[in-house]
Amino acid sequence: MARPVPVDLACQSAAFTTDPFGEDFAHCLPVLRDAGYRRVVLGPVDPSARGVEALGRRIHDAGLAPIAMAVQSPEANVMSGSPQVRRRGFEQLRRTVEMTARLGGDQLNGVPYGVHGDASSRPAERDVTHAAQLVGDVADEAAALGIMMTFEVVNRYETSVLNTAAQAVRFVELSGSRNLRIHLDTFHMALEETDPVAAVAHALPHLGYLELGQSSRGLLSTGALDLAGFLAAVRDLGYTGRYGVEGFSRPLMQEPVADALRIWGTTFTTGEEFVRDAAALFA
Repeated sequence: MARPVPVDLACQSAAFTTDPFGEDFAHCLPVLRDAGYRRVVLGPVDPSARGVEALGRRIHDAGLAPIAMAVQSPEANVMSGSPQVRRRGFEQLRRTVEMTARLGGDQLNGVPYGVHGDASSRPAERDVTHAAQLVGDVADEAAALGIMMTFEVVNRYETSVLNTAAQAVRFVELSGSRNLRIHLDTFHMALEETDPVAAVAHALPHLGYLELGQSSRGLLSTGALDLAGFLAAVRDLGYTGRYGVEGFSRPLMQEPVADALRIWGTTFTTGEEFVRDAAALFA
């Protein structure tokens, strides 16, 4: 068995499979555990799906903890200008919090502030304010259940709402919540921030999850980003929270998910290759 990784480290399960109910997912859990990981990040799961409790037991029995993911849709979207659509989006987020509790998880990631992939135009300021307040209310409900709710800051090609740490901090302030936390990702920061380390410093009081992804979306040891240097710098800032790693390779993913994320090539051949390469960064 590998020596434990000296941080609270999670891996996005899409490095192995995008189907959390399949056998490939079951097989990835001991690989993650033995490589020193503590958590596994799920893709979006329908809160009404059958087998959620069994999925949670499978993860916990393997010695890991699940991290769930919140999403919105055009019909249920807290960023909408329609009060009815906003309300449906709010209720969708609440159901996802309940599902996270049923999984036995204590963290909920995702893009809860709008429809992922909608980058056509900037939303109206009033809609951003409404969304922040609703997401903040859900974060408070999650905290009452022992769940940390984060929201991921993604690049301009994936959303027009929040692309930088500064925008994320303002979103937290607009939310009025003391429980809403920011999720930053090096892949997205490399596109949007002039200084990713300074961005982390700015978000630090609200930062709940820091994810490392390479420019190629493949192995963390191969790409344009100096992740080892970045990691040393953010440790010097005093960040002691949870970390995640993320990589995607098309042959390991369901085709619609790979298409949605624009993953067209083979960046690694097995999930085990990815997780062992990523764990070495933290050794």
